[in-house]
Amino acid sequence: MDLELILLTGALIIVGAVMGWLAGRIWKSNKPFGTSGDYLAAIITTVVVGLFDYFVIPAMNFSETLKWFGVALEPPLAALFVLWGMRKIKR
Repeated sequence: MDLELILLTGALIIVGAVMGWLAGRIWKSNKPFGTSGDYLAAIITTVVVGLFDYFVIPAMNFSETLKWFGVALEPPLAALFVLWGMRKIKR
């Protein structure tokens, strides 16, 4: 496995954990699936979206700069969107 991919996956896991923590600070309401549910959903979302961006953006012939821009911005925003959606659906 490529070292860049391993480091990226580790970074995405950390970003997902931060987004799970941040969601508790943004939305003060009860967590529908608990704290561990927030962390797990955020980590899974950031890893899936980040790796998807890592492989798909270059396949669409976009530049390396755009690939890293997408990998840096889209996963945290997607995690926050999923956590927001979990709260809306559970209510």
